[in-house]
Order: sequence, then structure tokens, then C-alpha cells
Amino acid sequence: MPSARRLSARLPSARLRIRGRVRLRTQVLLLQCAVVAVTLATAFGAFAYTNEHRLVSEYQLRALAVARTVAAQPAVRRGAAQYSAANSRPGGGAASTPRATLAAGPVQTAAEAARTRTGSLFVVVTDDRGIRLAHPQRAQLGRMVSTDPSGALSGREVLARDHAHLGDEVVAKVPVYAPGSHRVVGEANAGVAVSDVRAQLIRVLLGGLGWLVAALLLGVGASALLARRWKRLTLGLEPEELAGLVQEQEAVLHGIGEGVLAVDNAGTVTVVNDEARRLLAIPARPGRSVASLGLTPRVLETIRTPVGSPVMAAVGERVLVLSARPVERDGQDLGTLLTVQDRTDVESLTRQLDAVQAMSSALRAQRHEFANRLHVVSALVHGGHLAETTEYIGTLLGTGPLGEALPGIDAVRDSYVRAFLSAKAAQARESGVTLVIGGATWADGNVTAPVDVTTVFGNLVDNAIDAARHGARTPSLVEVELMAEGTTLLITVADTGDGIPPGAADDVFREGMSTKDHTSAVGGRGIGLALARQIARVRGGDVHLAEHGGPPEPEAGRRGPSGPYEATASASGQSGAEQGRVSGGAVFVARLPGVMEPGVMEPGATGPGTAVAEAVVAGTVEQEPWSRNRGAGTVDEAGR
Repeated sequence: MPSARRLSARLPSARLRIRGRVRLRTQVLLLQCAVVAVTLATAFGAFAYTNEHRLVSEYQLRALAVARTVAAQPAVRRGAAQYSAANSRPGGGAASTPRATLAAGPVQTAAEAARTRTGSLFVVVTDDRGIRLAHPQRAQLGRMVSTDPSGALSGREVLARDHAHLGDEVVAKVPVYAPGSHRVVGEANAGVAVSDVRAQLIRVLLGGLGWLVAALLLGVGASALLARRWKRLTLGLEPEELAGLVQEQEAVLHGIGEGVLAVDNAGTVTVVNDEARRLLAIPARPGRSVASLGLTPRVLETIRTPVGSPVMAAVGERVLVLSARPVERDGQDLGTLLTVQDRTDVESLTRQLDAVQAMSSALRAQRHEFANRLHVVSALVHGGHLAETTEYIGTLLGTGPLGEALPGIDAVRDSYVRAFLSAKAAQARESGVTLVIGGATWADGNVTAPVDVTTVFGNLVDNAIDAARHGARTPSLVEVELMAEGTTLLITVADTGDGIPPGAADDVFREGMSTKDHTSAVGGRGIGLALARQIARVRGGDVHLAEHGGPPEPEAGRRGPSGPYEATASASGQSGAEQGRVSGGAVFVARLPGVMEPGVMEPGATGPGTAVAEAVVAGTVEQEPWSRNRGAGTVDEAGR
């Protein structure tokens, strides 16, 4: 508790710190917007750089085409050849020629025509010494070019970006050949202003900038939608709060005493705690299919068809109460939540309490009877009737604490089982049913697993008492037989009820199968026989239905071979061997290995079931002690 208080005290300050900072989804939104902006800016820079080089190359190729066209004109070739030849004469050449002559010459005319037609910045033609023969500015005629002409004068075409007196320019230089030969007599230059290239680049970039803004807005919008979805998925919680919730969930799930198993609508485990793994005996983990966990059919049916009300199920040696509820949110099916509670100890204590209550009720009844007998003794003594008093007391000496001793109980040595039989007999009497001990009963050892024995035995006897009480046969009887074979206990329970319908004989051991009112017990009914069989099978034994019986025929008598006895009962003090065998209803047989200490019979000791017990030990009788054709305490020719 102190740690919980410290945690709760820290939570408000943590929330204040969270509120004082920018929320994570806002940080993520800003980060995504920054990433989108940087990415788009980088892409735009690469786009601008690429387009600049592309435009420079395009303008250089355009200038090259203009220069080639000019250099190929016959008038330009003849004029360049004349001035080249004049350079070899003293005082000759373009440098000594008046500018007016050069301006009116055919070379200047052809160059200006090409420049005007193509919109170039300049078209220049020189002789083989680099003296301008044509230039847009008349003052530059007859002067040396401002850039190196050696490349073109050597016969190569040159693409360059130069800075001349006209400014930054993109230039293409080609050689001018003499007519009819491959002798270089000059060069032709054509150029475009870099400002024109930049202007074209700006127009291209402005068009791309619109797409950039559109992409940026799209990225910001997508980031905002993502942040909104994140907020919806996390219910507006911050990572610190989510981490706290996860820790609290783990603490709660693994700290409670109930098992919790959550399954989504696709049948996949989403949440499971250690208690659920222990109680259901499954290696479950989130992400596994519930069908692959090896759950019992009862548990699987409860998960797949949740009804909300508690359901009892047997898993291994445990009795569990299952409660499955569908989980929905906003009308959407999210799956099923199964809670598991262990009722094994409660069931064991309940059955022991039932036995104690039955014994207590019998004792209360006998207290009144004993008080009446004391009144008789007191009256006889006060009346001086000593002989009658002695006889009456002698008669009372044959009674036990629960009234008359249960006939045949002397064949059972274990005091726990004897008390249990006496309690069940008293319980049966309260229900109007007589419990008798069969003549084949012989259990001379002590029980080593009383809980398992009473659980199996009690379920069979309780069902038999209920069947006999509601059956049409009279009197209502239940017969039990217990035989010890080494450490194995054989139990047979028969009743005079209406039996089990043949069509339901295979379902009586199925969990949830019961003919009783399911609403009268927490978790419903239909768990007793399934639990009894499960306990027996865990020990290597089994519980099965030997005979399903049936209702009496209308014309059949209530006594005799077709009635509740195979032999007519004579006196109430007779044992099951003397009375005959209870018949007509269902017969259940249980075999429980390893629940007895080997008994040691005293020399010469015999009991109602000695012959059968010796035959079982000798192997001449099957391990199923019940036979309708067997007389009490005898073995028939079939070996039964």
C-alpha cells in the first residue's frame, strides 16, 4: 500500500510535466513536417541544379548550331580566307582595314543576319589571328577577341562559358575553313547571355515551385491525418502514460487470483495471465490461436458461445468456474473475455460439509429418539421393573450413534469411508431413499486418498439417490458395493430409478449434461460425473455406465424379479446379500487404482464379500463386480 500511495502521488506531477511539454503527437507532426520540407527542399535544389546544367547545355548547343551555320556560309569562308591571306603582307590584314570597310563587308553582313535571326547575344567571326571580322558592336571590329581563339583555330569545336566585355556568356566556337579546303582561316563564335539562361531557369523553377508547394501541403496534411489517427488509437495518451498503463496492466493481470484469457473475434489470444495458464494447463501466449491450445471441449464451447453466466468445467483434477463475456465497443465485436476461478478446494469442502450436515441432521433426529428411550428407561426404573429395564437396555445396546447400524458396513475397515457411508445413508433416508450395502462388499484396507474416493463415490451416490427419489419404482433403493483389490478400489452403485435413456448413455459423462435444474447451482450442473471420470482416469482407472436401466413397465409388479429386487426382501435388518440385488435403474462402476493400503485379514475372518474378493484377487472374476445374474456373494459360471 505505501508503494501504491507513492505511485499515485507521483502520477499528478508526471501529468503536469507532460502537459507542460509539447505533446508527443505534436512533436511527431512537427518533425514529419520538417522532414517533408527538408526532403522537398533537397529535391528542389537537385531539380534546380539539374535544370541549370540542362539549360546551359541546351543554349550551348543552340550557339553551336548558329556558329556552324555562320562558319559554313560561302561569303564568310571567302572573307576569312582573304583576310587570312592578307595577314602575310605588310600593312595588310583585318587589323589594318578600316572599321567602315569591315562593317560593310560580307562577313559582318552574314554574321549580323544570323544573330538577328536566332536572337543570339553575339555572332563573331575572326581571321586566323583572332582579329574580329564581324561583331555586334562596330567599335570592336578589327580588334583582337577577348577570349582564347586557339581551340577553334586548331580545328576543334569548343563549348565554353566565358566572361567577356558583353558579360557572362555561353559560347560555342567553330573553325572557319577556306573554300574548297580544310585549311583553317578563322573562327566563328556564337553566344547567348547567361542572364537569358537564368531567366529561362527561373521560369522552369517557378513552375516546379508550384508542384513543390502542393507536395509540401500534401505531406503536411498526411502528417496531420497520421497524428490524428495516432491520437485515436492511443486514446489521447502520451507514451509515459501508455507505459504506465502497460505496467499497471501487467501488475493487475499477474497479481489477481483469477485467470484471465482474452480472445479476439478471429480466435487469437490477445491477453493471458499466469493464473489462466496454470488453471487451464495450457502454454498460451498472445498471438496463438485458441484452437491450438489444447483446451477441453467444455472450455472451447464456453469461449465460442459466451453467455455471461458462470459455467463449471473440469480440467485435469481441478473444478473450474468459467465466465465468458463478449466484448464490444461502438457496436464492433472485439472478441471474448474468459475469467477462470478455481473451485476445486471449495467443491471438496462442500462435499465434506454435506456429509457433516447429513450426519448432524441424523444426530439431531436420533437425539429426539434417544430422549424418548431415556424416558422409557426412567419410567421402568421408577416403576421398579428391573427385569424389563434390563431387557430394554439390552435391546438398545445394538444401536449406534446414527440409529441402527447400516447392514454390511462391517465389511468396510476404513473409518472415513464408514462415516461417509453412514452419512450418505442418513441423507438418503431424509430423501425417502434406502441405501443398502451390496453383499460383495469387502474393503479391509485404509483409504490413502480420501478426497478422490469421496469425490467419485459421492458423485455416484448423489446421482443414484436423486434418481431413486424421482423414479417410479418403490421402494426407492440405492445399493453400493466396495471391493478392494490390492491398492485398487472397485465401486459399484445401482439404483431403482428410471435409468438413463439409451440415446443419452454416451452423454452422461459430458460436461454440462444433466437432467437436473441447472439454475439451482452456481456454474450450473453436469459436472459431477465428468469430474468423477476425470479423477479416475488421472489415476489410471475409469468410471463407466455398466447398465443404463429404464422405467418400469406398467404391467410389471413392484416386487419380484422384475421389481427393485432380484430376490424378495424379508426384514429391514437384512444385508444387501440377504435382500437380493437392487435392479431396474442405472448401474455405474468406478475403478480407482492406488487409493487403498493393502488390507490384512485376520485369520479366519470372513465377510459378506469374502468369496468375491478372493475371486477378484485370484483373477477369476473381472474387475467389474456387478452382475445381474450373480447371486449375492457368489460367482457364476461365466466367471462374473
